[in-house]
This record gives sequence, structure tokens and C-alpha cells, in this order.
Amino acid sequence: MGLGILDDHLLQHVPAGSAVLPGGVQLQTATSPEELDPRLKYDMSGKKPVVLIPQPSDDPDDPLNWSLLRRDLITTVLCMVSIMAATLGPILAANTVTLAFFWGRTFTDVALLTGYHLLGVGVAGFIFVPSARVWGKRHLYILGTILLVLSSVWGGAAKTYKSLLWARIIQGVAVTPFEALVNASIGDLYPVHLRGKRMAFTNFALFGGAFFTPVIVGKMTSVMGWRWPFYFVAIFSGVLFPVVFFCVPETAYRRKFNTDMASTEDLLFPQRNEDPSKELKEPSGPTANGTSKPSPVSQQSQKRTPYIQRLALFNGRKTDESMLKLILRPFPLLFHPAILWGMLTQGTLIGWTVVIGVVLGIVFMGPPLWFTEVKTGYMYTGAFLGAMLGFLMSGILSDWSAKFLAKRNGGVYEPEFRLFLVIPQTVIGVVGLFGFGWTSADIGKYGHYWPTFFFGMEVMGMVLGATASALYLVDAHRDLSIESFTCLLLFKNFFSFALTWYAVDWVQKHGVWEVFRYVGVAQLAVGLLSIPMYIFGKRNRSLTHRHDILKMTGLR
Repeated sequence: MGLGILDDHLLQHVPAGSAVLPGGVQLQTATSPEELDPRLKYDMSGKKPVVLIPQPSDDPDDPLNWSLLRRDLITTVLCMVSIMAATLGPILAANTVTLAFFWGRTFTDVALLTGYHLLGVGVAGFIFVPSARVWGKRHLYILGTILLVLSSVWGGAAKTYKSLLWARIIQGVAVTPFEALVNASIGDLYPVHLRGKRMAFTNFALFGGAFFTPVIVGKMTSVMGWRWPFYFVAIFSGVLFPVVFFCVPETAYRRKFNTDMASTEDLLFPQRNEDPSKELKEPSGPTANGTSKPSPVSQQSQKRTPYIQRLALFNGRKTDESMLKLILRPFPLLFHPAILWGMLTQGTLIGWTVVIGVVLGIVFMGPPLWFTEVKTGYMYTGAFLGAMLGFLMSGILSDWSAKFLAKRNGGVYEPEFRLFLVIPQTVIGVVGLFGFGWTSADIGKYGHYWPTFFFGMEVMGMVLGATASALYLVDAHRDLSIESFTCLLLFKNFFSFALTWYAVDWVQKHGVWEVFRYVGVAQLAVGLLSIPMYIFGKRNRSLTHRHDILKMTGLR
């Protein structure tokens, strides 16, 4: 048993890799370069050498062989576009009353402008994610950026409620590549020990951008009208389009051997099932940027693809699997224990922000405060600061905790170590929900500062949970990472869509505190699910490997 994680005795090697014990990765393997195994590639940038998981190939087109600066540039560009995409979700949050009077519609109808946007994200995920699995992600990032421009122009120019509703649905389609695939690209670009901070950064881009939007939009609406926020999204997305086109190459890479799921024995003998006499060729040696340079022999036989060719939308299939099967895969995976845990851990706190938005829109804009859209927008400042603090905490704790626990575990990394982020997520998120409900139920006494503070805590917990779930699924179930992100996307968007239908009536009928009392208890129960997930995580990996639900349903 490694730090409370139950060992599995049915498989010699549990998927997710282990250097000493089944199921983990030995991150720190030597105290000096002289002790390194010449058959493996290492990251030498830290105090101790770290085995690169996955192991880079000798192909210069392998993203793991690109310079760290180039990979970070790609990540930065994707985060910038993700911010634009994220703004579209809450772009109407501060304008509930304004739009209700403008269109002569109910508050529920206005909430559904966001609900159908989320529905568009979820439905598009069924097609876009399998397409990414087959053809890669570049064409979807480019398509998504184009749709951001066109749909935002449409939204700003809409003459009827129905036209705006359809524009919102197409905007949801445009957002899908960035919500569903950016975290998967982090898995393409970086080895395990470099993913934590980058994934925290991408989650901050999505959530921070989303919660800073109402702060600006409220003021913009009062000065320029509700249409101009859409036009500004179109303008900035248009500026970013050439940057995406020229600076974001294809990150998906078809590997002959997936060392992301390998043990040390597998790393040294990747073709042992085919020919035990074959061993991995010695690499040219470690470098400090988290990868290894191709050997001279490889450079003669494998030349780097010219830049012009790298601009192509497609560069070959990434899998031979059927597109139809890939489309159907998320349905049985909804019952995969780890993916179900991830959906609840990430999706519930995101969904509760819909209920919070309803309270801000109909409670604070009524008596006794009578907030305008400007002041309502300013209340999202706490949420933005919470997202920023969540980003900083998850960035600091994610990789540090994994390395610290691996050290305490005899140098063995277990993917379940990522679940420790759920502890601060649950404490901060649940306190935020209870606190927001309690203070918002009596705004005459508590005013708007305390609800704003607790809203920030809820969002801080949300970012921590999103980072924890994404990191765990990428590390523990790398072969299902794209499908798992599809399931997360579907759950959080369909769950949020359902809440837009019922949240207004729910709050009006039962009152703010009654609603958030139940919401807080539900979130606490979700957080406690991480305890059995941590203890039985390795056995679950073994179980799902031995009883592959995709093979059982004929989808693999």
C-alpha cells in the first residue's frame, strides 16, 4: 500500500505506469547523472533527474522534442483564444433585466440564451472530439476561431430574440474546441511532471476569462449598449485568428508505443510482446528543457517537416479507429468510475454558478439594493479574483504535491496523488456555497460585499476541482483522455443547461438560503467521493483495464 492507496494483485502492471510498484511512475530516479539509465530520457533541469513520461521519440516532429519555449508559446496562444471563447458563456450575465425588458421576455427566457449556448457546446462535442481523435486538433482550433468571429457578429446584429438564440447556439459550437481540447493538448505537449502548472493556466484562462467578462460587460452595456460586447469578441478573435493559424501546429502525434501508460520495464522493452530480444535504442542523452534531442542517425532518416507543410489543416490520421465508434464512446464511459468522479468533481461547482448568476440577476437587481447592470457586473470581481487565486494555488500545489508524495512513496508516483487538490477544493467550495446562500438571503443585513467574497470562494474551489479532475484523468487514463474530456464537457454543459430551466423558479419558490443549503450539502457529498477514489484508484485502473467497457460494447 502506497500512502493509503490499495495495491492491485491481479495485474503485474496496472496502466498508468510504474517504475517500482504497479501503477505509478518513478519520477526521481537518480541523485547524479552518473546513475542514469542510458536507455531512458530524462529532464535534467531540476535538482534531481526525472524520467520523461511519456518518453519522446527520436522524431523531430514529435511535440515532446520541441523546445519548451515553443510549447509554452503554443499553450499561451491557445489560452488567449480560450479567454475569448470563455467570455461568451457569461456575456449576458449582467444584462438579465436589460434583455428581459428589451425583448419583452421572462427571466427564464433570458437565462435560456445562456442555456442553449451551453447546449450547443455539449452537442458539438459529440462531433468535434472524435474528429480531433481521428484527424488531430489543429483544424478544430482554426474552425473554432472563425466561428467565434462570425457568430459574435451575428449575436451583436440580431434583430429578434430567435435570431439571438441561434447565434448563441452557434457560439456554443465555436467554444467547443477550446473547452474540450486545450487540456488534451497539454497532455500532447508536456511530460507528466510539467503538466500541472500549464493545466492550471489553461483552466484559469477558461474560468478567469468567464468571470471577468460580466465586470466589463455591465459597464459596457450601460455606456454602449448590450450589442457591443459581442462585437468586441468578434474583433479580438479576428485579431487572434492569424496568430492561431501561423503559431499553433498540430499537437497530436501518433506514437508506435504509448509510454504514457507504461512501466519502467515497458520503457526499456517496448516491443517485448513482439520480440523480447529488442530493446529501446539508447537516446542521444538528456537535456534541460524536458526532452531529448534526436540522435544523428534519426536526423538523417527523419527530417523535420517544412514549416509550410506544418500549416496544413490535416497531416494524416492519428488513429485507425472508426469515427462512428468514437462518436458513441462517451455513452458507456459515463459509467466509468474515474470519469464519473471527474464529471461530478468538475461539473457540479460549474453548474452552481448558474444558480448564483440567477440570484445576482433577480435578487440583487431588486429591492432593497436595486442594482443596475453595472453594479451587478462588478459583483463578478470576487469570482474573477477567486479564479486567479485558484489558478495560483493549483499551479503551486499540483506538481509540488505530486513530487512530494512520490518522494514520500519511495520515489514512486501514483496518479491518485493528484486527488489531494480536492481537499482545498471541497473546503473552499463548500464554504463559499453556504456563505453565499446565507448572506444573499439577507442582503439588507450583509450587503453585497460578503456575497461577492463567498462567490469568489466558490469559483476558487471550482478551478481547483477542474485542475484536479483534468490532471488525474490525463495521468491515470491517458488512453481515454479525449473521451474523458468529452464526458466532462457533456456533463457540465447539460447539467448547467438543466439548471437554467429551473433555477429561476427554484430560487423564487424556496428562497436563496433553502436552495444553497441543499446545494452545499450536495457539493460536500461530491467532495467526499474522492476518498474511495483515492483508496481504490489503482484497483479501479486494474479493473477497467481487465474489463474494458469499450471492448465489451464493441467500441474499441
